[in-house]
Amino acid sequence: MKKHTLSALVENKFGVLARVAGMLSGRGFNIETLNVGPTHDLALSRITATVIADEAALDRCVRALGKLVNVIEVQDFNEVEHVSRELLIVKIRSDKKSRSELIELSGLFRAKIIDVAHTSLIIEFTGPEHKISAFLKLIEPYGILELARTGQVALKRGT
Repeated sequence: MKKHTLSALVENKFGVLARVAGMLSGRGFNIETLNVGPTHDLALSRITATVIADEAALDRCVRALGKLVNVIEVQDFNEVEHVSRELLIVKIRSDKKSRSELIELSGLFRAKIIDVAHTSLIIEFTGPEHKISAFLKLIEPYGILELARTGQVALKRGT
């Protein structure tokens, strides 16, 4: 069992996301992250999901997803060279003493401070999943008040 990042290029129509998510969960896959958004073509959307599965079950699922109405293409990004990123927005407890430490840590990770209040900071960080996890481990002792993550988005490298 390993983590797979799947991408489905789909027609931008009502109910497509529900059918794709239903197919994944109906086959017993736990959807770890799920992201959907428009593409450069307004008639199409890209659904990106990360699931944990064995190769055989995932292969059957990818074929079944490809047969769904309104699904144009399905790709397992573990099979091809790709780039992937995730967005994290996190509100961290901060005071005068910890604020400069958090700003320095953010700089080391190329994260952006997007809001400063008397008792908190909000930081935006975009990167691969392993760097997001490393950043979260370092800032956790300061006190995470809230956080939101997008889940992965990915594209195949090259042409």
